[in-house]
Amino acid sequence: MEKPKNYLIESILATIFCCLPFGIAGIVFASKVNSEYEAGNYEAAVKASKDAKKWTIVSAVIGIVTLIISLAFGLLGGILGAMNGGY
Repeated sequence: MEKPKNYLIESILATIFCCLPFGIAGIVFASKVNSEYEAGNYEAAVKASKDAKKWTIVSAVIGIVTLIISLAFGLLGGILGAMNGGY
């Protein structure tokens, strides 16, 4: 059986650039993939791989949404500040 993808690099990048708590969950599950596979627990390795992928995606989506909201509020604040004479 082929070793499942562990998503470790993706999880680390999502942790650094997006959302720390969910990225850490992705790293934890990603680190389980290799150990479960090497122990012969293929089903557990596949589940850990799916969980790592899920938490990595959650981290990335939350990071992107947070960035968009922050930019929107910054832009709105700039517009409102300019409309009020820069105060």
